[in-house]
Amino acid sequence: MPNDLDLRMMARCIELSRDSIAAGELPFGCVICYDEEVVTEATNRVARDGDVTRHAEMVAMSEAQRVLGTKRLSRCTLYTNVEPCAMCCYCIRETRMRKLVYAIRSPIMGGHSKWKILQDKEISGVIPEVFGRVPEIAGAVMREEAEAVWRDWHPMIWRIITFRGCFGGVAQAADEVPRREGFFRRLTLLHR
Repeated sequence: MPNDLDLRMMARCIELSRDSIAAGELPFGCVICYDEEVVTEATNRVARDGDVTRHAEMVAMSEAQRVLGTKRLSRCTLYTNVEPCAMCCYCIRETRMRKLVYAIRSPIMGGHSKWKILQDKEISGVIPEVFGRVPEIAGAVMREEAEAVWRDWHPMIWRIITFRGCFGGVAQAADEVPRREGFFRRLTLLHR
């Protein structure tokens, strides 16, 4: 169950995701707190920086390390409006983040629901010098409010994303996600 801080920080992530849209980016926002104090907040910077690694989570972690003067963020909580991808999740584990809170699930790309990076005990057991313990995770916090930003930003893209199972809803295991034939594949089958 999310606490008051989780709800306040997620509301800020959702606000940041709107700011990200205004800056010409996809609607992603992230806040990092040290204990209960905000250390940094970030939006996506992929388009602005021309760099695919500039996800909101990556930007926020880099800034938090700079502000705190350490690569270890073991007393920090990362809040984000969308479940982090695998790339971001490896960095979350390497920075030893204590807790992760997200709103929208990402059953296709997510490092929690799809790739299981966040709950993988083996990587921290085999390489404890690099990867921290499994963080506490809270998902689907203010999901409907976060989804509304995406839907309002571009209703058609949101429909495509959710139809394909990329974002939203309850996460499913990879073998439970139905495979959908592509448009051109279906078209060629009609002409046989």
